[in-house]
Amino acid sequence: MLEQTIEQLIAAAMDSLKNSYAPYSNYNVAAAVLMDSGNIYTGVNVENASYPNGICAERNAIFSAVAAGERKALAIAIVGGKNGEVTDYCTPCGMCRQTLREFCNPADMIVVSARSQDDYRWMTLEELLPESFGPEDLLNY
Repeated sequence: MLEQTIEQLIAAAMDSLKNSYAPYSNYNVAAAVLMDSGNIYTGVNVENASYPNGICAERNAIFSAVAAGERKALAIAIVGGKNGEVTDYCTPCGMCRQTLREFCNPADMIVVSARSQDDYRWMTLEELLPESFGPEDLLNY
């Protein structure tokens, strides 16, 4: 089951990569996130001439899910590369890791970095963001 889900997420991310807007870095990234409803949402990086105004693919995907009323992510696949050619594993930046943390159980959330449909690696968000800060840390305040 896990392998089939990962393949679906990679396929969705690969299909979205062509929509990335990266005219400044020429580093295109796409992501597909699986929510607990079973729905998959995609996102791409979108750069801006005013650099801080851009957004990463992972946050774009999770924000699309949240805008649709979703709240719990189970897995995400990320693909990316220079000029849209996926040649290496693409992992989420720190800001994306923290954003994902808001909407998942980090011990269960699977983060997949893929070079192709059958060449990927995965780990949990907890492994990528150990000792993270999340919503439950604010319960006593």
